[in-house]
Amino acid sequence: MYAHDETGDQWHRLPEPEQIEVAATALRMLADPTRMRMLWLLSGAEYDVATLAGAVDIGRPAVSQHLAKLRLAGLVSQRRDGRRILYRARGGHVRRLLAEAMNAADHHLRGLPDHD
Repeated sequence: MYAHDETGDQWHRLPEPEQIEVAATALRMLADPTRMRMLWLLSGAEYDVATLAGAVDIGRPAVSQHLAKLRLAGLVSQRRDGRRILYRARGGHVRRLLAEAMNAADHHLRGLPDHD
């Protein structure tokens, strides 16, 4: 069962409990503004810890801790480039989730009507 099922049938039955738990964990990770800013940047490019720390203006140890949580939630992937480890959002589904959250915030802030 996938949320992008165009038939609408997915809304008539509950997802598997394990899928609910993993989704809830991912949303908890996005509930932190620093992690949301980091994931936004990682959706557009790869970053190492030092560069990401400078971009979001927090210390490298804090960035590393946030990245570890995002990796455990399956939202971020990493690859080695020489001595550096580069991080990136883990696919289009993560970018779409983040974009939908930002669209919902924009609608709320600007008082825009809901659309299906």
